[in-house]
Amino acid sequence: MRNRPTYQRLFVAAGIYNIVWGVGTIANPQWLWQFSEMPLSNDPQIFATLGMVIGLYGVIYFEVARRPEQGWVLAAVGLTGKVLGPIGLSYLIVTGKWPARTAVLCLTNDLMWWIPFWMYLREAWPSFMAGQAGPRPRDLTIQSLLGIVSRG
Repeated sequence: MRNRPTYQRLFVAAGIYNIVWGVGTIANPQWLWQFSEMPLSNDPQIFATLGMVIGLYGVIYFEVARRPEQGWVLAAVGLTGKVLGPIGLSYLIVTGKWPARTAVLCLTNDLMWWIPFWMYLREAWPSFMAGQAGPRPRDLTIQSLLGIVSRG
């Protein structure tokens, strides 16, 4: 991988960012409502749970940083969330359910990561595909899945 050190730094930064964001959101799950001047949420525990999930993504990004040649799937899941999140938020803003000020959520959580994640995925693709070489996987059935699980 040509830019391995760059991608390691990228995913360490993403990991730190996500963990800090997650802990901050758990500590103050009303911050987005306060910032956006919306009435406070009646269910802040839902946003705190989102903070926990986003924080756990930080651990996943540390794993990509540790082994960038094997991190394609994890980073692809991360980028998918970073694309779907703004789509969902756009719907809330366009329908008037949330104010435009809530877009701050996507600027730092999602949009700023799109290009570097995409660049990593493009460069990591050959390593990912090389790891997929081997015998054709057998058809998955309930019995074969149970066999895989029982072999641990």
